[in-house]
Amino acid sequence: MKKYLPRYTDQELKESLEYMGAVLITGPKWCGKTTTAKQQCKSLKELQHPVHGKSYLKLADTNPIELLKGEKPMLIDEWQMAPELWGAVRYLVDESDEDGLYILTGSSTVDGSKIAHNGAGRIKRIVMRPMSLYESGESTGEISLMDLFDDEDLYIDGITSKLTIPDLIFAACRGGWPESLNKKTKKQQLAIVSNYIDIICNSDVSEVDGVKRSPQRVKAILKSYARNISTLATKKTLMKDIKTEYEDISPPTYNSYINALERLYVIQNIPAWSPNIRSANTMRKSYKKEFIDPSIAVASLNLTPEKLLKDFETFGFIFENLCIRDLLVYSSSVNGEVLYYNDDSGLEADCVIYLNDGRYALIEFKLGNREIDKGAENLLKLKKLIRKSVENKKIDLEEPSFLAVITGGELAYTRADGVKVIPIGCLK
Repeated sequence: MKKYLPRYTDQELKESLEYMGAVLITGPKWCGKTTTAKQQCKSLKELQHPVHGKSYLKLADTNPIELLKGEKPMLIDEWQMAPELWGAVRYLVDESDEDGLYILTGSSTVDGSKIAHNGAGRIKRIVMRPMSLYESGESTGEISLMDLFDDEDLYIDGITSKLTIPDLIFAACRGGWPESLNKKTKKQQLAIVSNYIDIICNSDVSEVDGVKRSPQRVKAILKSYARNISTLATKKTLMKDIKTEYEDISPPTYNSYINALERLYVIQNIPAWSPNIRSANTMRKSYKKEFIDPSIAVASLNLTPEKLLKDFETFGFIFENLCIRDLLVYSSSVNGEVLYYNDDSGLEADCVIYLNDGRYALIEFKLGNREIDKGAENLLKLKKLIRKSVENKKIDLEEPSFLAVITGGELAYTRADGVKVIPIGCLK
């Protein structure tokens, strides 16, 4: 029997069911939504069930209230196959005035025109992502992201990661797909994401909205995105890249494909942080290109652990995507936003974690030790610019809770300038 590995979503789901009538868990296919929801439900309706699925869908269409009868909380898996259930769930939550009635799971977003009410106040939304290194048991978790926010003097010196660079490369290639951890060999583990991409390209990307799309073009777009991972590449740049294979691709077609990939939670774009710092430089506001999991970039480019061991420059960009994925997971319990800062002078922070209480941290990602000084220098310059703007009363903003360079190295420590150096293999 497969062992269930605890997820951050477990606690978030438990707490949400205590004060909300229903909870919607969304996220990419194969990230573990259904398995996690099953840990807390008491009855189950699987709309994709090979035997009962058709009956469920027919009942959802003719009498959704009847389908929703059963012991609570009830899990409705892949609910987006019957969008009419949304209104029925909302109605029953209102009628009963009870909490913890329904858990909905889905691997794609639903067209808003198909649901009459957004569910505010009745249905809590949770985004679940592939497993972080801590959830997969690879990070020691000795340094807590939230502890860094709560204690500016948190002592981290001497804490070590057990992950080597080859370990991190393999983890990024394999990805955070729970099923991969159940495979016996590394070859089998690496094959999971290739199967995932094939299903996305050959069926899901067309089924998400009923628009037929070319699997080959989807793969070309994924490859282009992967080549520009962790950058601010523009739509023009990506289209130019894609046109080397498909000259006739138009902006509307490109937009349609990108929209489908976003709805399937394949693409995870990172927005810019715009704190209104008054400087002579223009802040960039485009999205940074990322995937929901770094393994998608690796597989799209037909890379292997062996190839990446010889190409640290490419792995540096993939490493950033891995760090972004993990920080999104670790900050999810407090509705943390993951952003970036970049202006035309070259001043940047690869990541800004902004919490719902207004606290924030500035972070750089550096794979090796040689780049740590450069990353720390960037963070200190940005902190100085923020302080100057606050002193001049141009912005109302507290100073960052901490500055950190997250690395692929072994040792955690605090520099003399106060910047914390933290291996990704120590975080939780």
